[in-house]
Amino acid sequence: MRPTPVLLVIAHGSRDARHAATVHALVRRVRSLRPGLRVETGFLDFNAPSVTGVLKSLAAEGVRDVVAAPLLLTRAFHAKADIPAVLRDAPPSLRIRQADVLGPSPLLLQALERRLYEAGLTPADKPSTGVVLASAGSSDPEAIAVIADIAREWRHTGWCAVRPAFASAALPRTEDAVRELRALGCARVAVAPYVLAPGLLPDRIARGAAHADVRAEVLGPAPEMARLVLERYDAARAPLPARAPSCRLSRSAAIPSLSS
Repeated sequence: MRPTPVLLVIAHGSRDARHAATVHALVRRVRSLRPGLRVETGFLDFNAPSVTGVLKSLAAEGVRDVVAAPLLLTRAFHAKADIPAVLRDAPPSLRIRQADVLGPSPLLLQALERRLYEAGLTPADKPSTGVVLASAGSSDPEAIAVIADIAREWRHTGWCAVRPAFASAALPRTEDAVRELRALGCARVAVAPYVLAPGLLPDRIARGAAHADVRAEVLGPAPEMARLVLERYDAARAPLPARAPSCRLSRSAAIPSLSS
């Protein structure tokens, strides 16, 4: 029987020390949920260990099967280009599957609401509260469309209104979305950062939230995030269809919908 694949969690990396600390906290929670699973962490840039270095170490140990799980919320450039390129350069002895990105998922909405409630809101506040879904931003139209779709879906769970906002590459900015919700007549305005860890762009979101009534923390090691990482891992390691072509690197085809 083939050994259980190693889970390699791939994070972007940052010069901001809070980023790596948050990633490691999330990985610790993942390990706590599945004690028998080997979980490693690799960074694309700025932090050690690098993804390349972890893959070489695993191959040297004799590991053969790896599931690479990106800590990314949308399928933008890093998921489509950077990570596949790094994995293609891995030692040939490794069989690697790239798991899907984390979003969209009902678990993400649960994590966002957890952070808002931790910041002081209650479920009873939803009908009178407008929420800014504030993401880092991307030049990829697919990623921007996903954020807009999530905002529309989240609005249907009872919030007064939900507006997407972006810290870079797209509009509106967080402060503009806050003003829009005020003008719409929401009794209070909350900002929910749709980001995994602190850093430059999350700090920009925080500044844009200066005139909001409530600002939630980043998603970080929320329990729902750890469950979601394992959900993506399990989907990626599921057996491929019998007639699928043989290849060393594949990407999970399972993409849960927000309504699932």
